[in-house]
Amino acid sequence: MSENQDKVFGKTSINWYPGHMVKTKREIAEKLNLIDIVYEVIDARMPKSSKIVDIDNLIKNKPRILIMTKYDLCDEEETKKWIEKYKKEGYYVVAVDLMNGNNVKEIINISKRILETENKKRAEKGMKPRSIRALIIGVPNVGKSTLINRLVGKKSAGVGNRPGFTKSLSWIRIHKDIELLDSPGILWPKLENQEEAHILAALSSIKEEILDSMDISSFILRKMFELYPEYLKERYGILSLSEDLIEEYELIAKRRGAIMRGGVVDYEKTAGIIINDLKNGYLGKITLDHIE
Repeated sequence: MSENQDKVFGKTSINWYPGHMVKTKREIAEKLNLIDIVYEVIDARMPKSSKIVDIDNLIKNKPRILIMTKYDLCDEEETKKWIEKYKKEGYYVVAVDLMNGNNVKEIINISKRILETENKKRAEKGMKPRSIRALIIGVPNVGKSTLINRLVGKKSAGVGNRPGFTKSLSWIRIHKDIELLDSPGILWPKLENQEEAHILAALSSIKEEILDSMDISSFILRKMFELYPEYLKERYGILSLSEDLIEEYELIAKRRGAIMRGGVVDYEKTAGIIINDLKNGYLGKITLDHIE
């Protein structure tokens, strides 16, 4: 069997926790006393996997708004189940479509309500009202910078569709009454749940350079066949999955022009096609975390 075929069988253990994430958490802890509210950003396509595991330890009991980005790319029926679940747990939840800015103003409205409560407490202590200070936090590549641009109404933050783009904490005024502390994307020290780690990797929240593209694309094919087999049929003509996925890679390669000289399948190129198709929404509107 070829090396490429060998890769299809493997399931790599994924972990990524670079030094800047450790530094970011330390700096957040140091600035927490300045923060009134937290904007916790998660990807609507992975409402559980993209929720920072140890966030409660980091932000303590600060009020927070759970912001679900990329709502235009998710399976609304499944994601709405998570929205209801989180609301029952006491979160403010706002689902936003970053492409056209739908529902972004609701974040400001909820923030103002929280601000009113905070300023009433200040007035009772004889203190003047002040702008609310919000921290925005989330795993890499969930759309924090794009969200900030929508909140401000202009391009104010660097936008990169790769994890690790934002490198340091910085203050941005997003509204006359709100200052925002932007933070780099963070994960947690050990990704114990490898199913969730693979979902994070499949949707680009883990640096691609450390990943085995064959492993991730194979995970995507299996996960899509489990949850959305009709999309695999529509996009690739896949009706069933073989154990080693070799037939499926050959089918996709032929359909998408990933055949090298001599009729040999370019597995790496085919893997990249699968990953990009998922990330860009070409495999349909999907939510990879399902409530049991």
